[in-house]
Amino acid sequence: MDATRKTLRVNDLPVTDRPRERMLSEGVQALTNGELLALLLNTGTKEMSAIDLGNLILSEMGGFSGIHREDLSRLLEIKGVGLAKATRIKAAVEVGQRLANERIETGFVIKTPEDIVSLVGHELSGLQQEELWVLLLNSRNKFLGKERLYRGSQDATTVRVGEIYKEAVRRNVYAIALVHNHPSGNPGESPEDVNMTRAVIQAGAILDIRLIDHVIIAANLHTSIRRNHPELWA
Repeated sequence: MDATRKTLRVNDLPVTDRPRERMLSEGVQALTNGELLALLLNTGTKEMSAIDLGNLILSEMGGFSGIHREDLSRLLEIKGVGLAKATRIKAAVEVGQRLANERIETGFVIKTPEDIVSLVGHELSGLQQEELWVLLLNSRNKFLGKERLYRGSQDATTVRVGEIYKEAVRRNVYAIALVHNHPSGNPGESPEDVNMTRAVIQAGAILDIRLIDHVIIAANLHTSIRRNHPELWA
């Protein structure tokens, strides 16, 4: 290979293929994920354009959710990605995450398990360790806030139900939802998940605070224990 060959830049592409020009003429929604990353990268390598490098990053990392989930060091392992490019990419993905989180402040209403996923799924799926969160709701299932309780694998024998309801009681909320992640990527429930849910429902009946669901999130998949075990709520 010619050692003098220059690194391929976005401006080396035909005008009609340049992401910046396409954004101006067609709008940002017209750009592919690889093209969006190309705008952050600006340059590719001697072997590939910035768009090709962007597509390679998405493939290697498992899309934007993978970029969000993985450490910065994982990006640096990809040929052609230095510290400047890696930090720009991580920052851009974090901006998207925080933009999504702004919905939380606008009184999001939870009616289905998919609403829970829409609210916190992206954030939870990006974690490398299991966490259990409690979502606080009013009488109309309007989201009031969330509390991160436990980190690491938990079950009915290690989770203190009193801790789950502590903030709910303090704030005199009407209902809660439980949600936790499976970093393995498998959203399947365990017997321990079901047992813990049963214990929380029973405690909620005494406290007069409803548990509306317990949702498990894994990558782009999720499981609703209420949907799978309606008898627990009977």
